[in-house]
Amino acid sequence: MIGEKLARWACVLAAASVLSSGAARSGVTIVMGTVAPSDSPWHKVLKQMGEDWKKASNGEVALKVLADGSLGDELAMVQKLRAGVLSGIAISGAGLPEIEPAVMAFQVPMMFDSYAELDYVRERIAPRLEKSIEDKGFIVLNWGDVGWIHFFSKQPARTLDDFRKTKLYIVAGDAKAENFYKLAGFKPVPLSATDILPMLQTGVIDAFDVPPLYALSGQLFGLAKHMSDVRWAPLVGATLVSKKAWEKIPAALRPKLLAAARVAGEKFQTDIRALSDQAISEMEKRGLVVVKTTDAERASWQREAEGVWPRLRGAYVPPELFDEVKRIRDEFRASRKPAAAGPAK
Repeated sequence: MIGEKLARWACVLAAASVLSSGAARSGVTIVMGTVAPSDSPWHKVLKQMGEDWKKASNGEVALKVLADGSLGDELAMVQKLRAGVLSGIAISGAGLPEIEPAVMAFQVPMMFDSYAELDYVRERIAPRLEKSIEDKGFIVLNWGDVGWIHFFSKQPARTLDDFRKTKLYIVAGDAKAENFYKLAGFKPVPLSATDILPMLQTGVIDAFDVPPLYALSGQLFGLAKHMSDVRWAPLVGATLVSKKAWEKIPAALRPKLLAAARVAGEKFQTDIRALSDQAISEMEKRGLVVVKTTDAERASWQREAEGVWPRLRGAYVPPELFDEVKRIRDEFRASRKPAAAGPAK
């Protein structure tokens, strides 16, 4: 335990050292943390962003990425971001609500059927959230995706009632999320993401809901070989930098760097989404069983999900924002409906 604490403090001091050394030079070094594994698609976004920043600033701005969760889980890194140990963070929708709870508007269970719907809504809602996040001291460099959340379990499960009987992993430290799962009838077990695998092994949990790419990269599916084909919700993500660190960058460079960050995020978005689907195929080759639901079962999931929406509206997502997301989603769906046929001639 003592050795573990010393190792963590060593990482913290190393990050602080990078920050101070960056300040000592004429240029600026942005130190960014992420739980994304090295050379994963999300890590590649940051590497591309760093290369583009270096070019756009003629070497004045450098990006130092600390990947693999070396500074702890997302909630721990949010604390380090606020403390100034980190100047930026690439974070998923699991930790992002710690900074801006309204981000949950993008992750309402079964609100969206496709990435097209998500993109249409996010494009129209993002400026409002970015303004709110900036008011809290952070700049959104880009938005991203982690993939669609699916339920995995040790034993076959087809319905929400089946999953309510399991011991379901949820992220530790989020009291609102834990309360929501309880209100929805689940038996949540709060844990650090790094504890999922050992807790599956010991039986502390027997189910979890994560994107397939995460289940593959962490080899979690080896102990929970059943996955529902129902897309529960998209898990979004974002790359943030503190305003304090951002304002150390010369003002003339900031628009160029922001544009480069957006381009890097968009460049890899298609790849990340494709890899999520490929992850399911890869896991199936290694023994994953995809539990395919019937139309009637899927309709039941939809009804039950919509049944908890009133509990999310207001308590987790501002009421007017919840309503606006649904209105824009419905607007998108209406625009995709085929035109009614005219009278026969």
